[in-house]
Amino acid sequence: MDYVPPLEVVSNMVGAGSSKGALPVKDLLIRGFLSGALLGFATSLAITATVQTGVPLVGALVFPVGFAMIVVLGLELATGSFALLPLAYTDGKLSLTRMLANFGWVLLGNLIGSVVYALLLYGALTMSGHANDASGIAAKIAAIADAKTLGYAKFGGFGILTAVVKAILCNWLVCLGVVMAMTSKSTIGKIVGAWLPIFTFFAQGFEHSIVNMFVIPAGMLFGAKATIIDWWIWNQIPVTIGNFIGGSVFTGFALYLTYNQKKEASPAAVTPSAIAEPGRV
Repeated sequence: MDYVPPLEVVSNMVGAGSSKGALPVKDLLIRGFLSGALLGFATSLAITATVQTGVPLVGALVFPVGFAMIVVLGLELATGSFALLPLAYTDGKLSLTRMLANFGWVLLGNLIGSVVYALLLYGALTMSGHANDASGIAAKIAAIADAKTLGYAKFGGFGILTAVVKAILCNWLVCLGVVMAMTSKSTIGKIVGAWLPIFTFFAQGFEHSIVNMFVIPAGMLFGAKATIIDWWIWNQIPVTIGNFIGGSVFTGFALYLTYNQKKEASPAAVTPSAIAEPGRV
């Protein structure tokens, strides 16, 4: 059958965390670069759909294409790794140093890919800086960049707290998308499983650190008032922290604590029907 039950999924999550932790720096940077760029493509597509239709929900419906490509190709997205590598560390299959190094290199790759795509999109929409974008997409990106930085700055510490909370909610769902993709062995099953939580996060305007690595620099290129300092202080740093909490605590460890216990129980305590039952809920 195509379906993979939760007990096996959690075991695969630990294995995936261990495998990702063992990747060399070259692969982390290349796969991270591609992931950052693909999320940039998906974000600009979602903004284009929103501008053309005037319906933000349409943008949210198409945004998961980027995440689906990342999942199917097995690329590296730091926010997804936040749910997997801590489990491998907890299980003794990955050292703390290796885990932190992985996060650092993947984040760097994601950042480079995101900014490169932002620069290329700027050239595409402005005739390489010699014309204004008439589509309204550039202006929308600039407005989003200001809202994600100066919009929080107006509220000081409460703005930062809000960014962290929205980032927790975001990566709770993003990492659930990673896990949902593991519940299927087929390509279409992985795409559909991942699509549901990714659509849910984007439609509600939660904060994703890798998306912001594209949209805020792109917004600054298109005339946003935010500065690089505004980007990192009011968004990038607090959002990355919130994404780690959401992915590791609310998705990774939450599933690990409930389904890993069953794996370690005695054969008499875990019957085949008991294992299959969670998948029917």
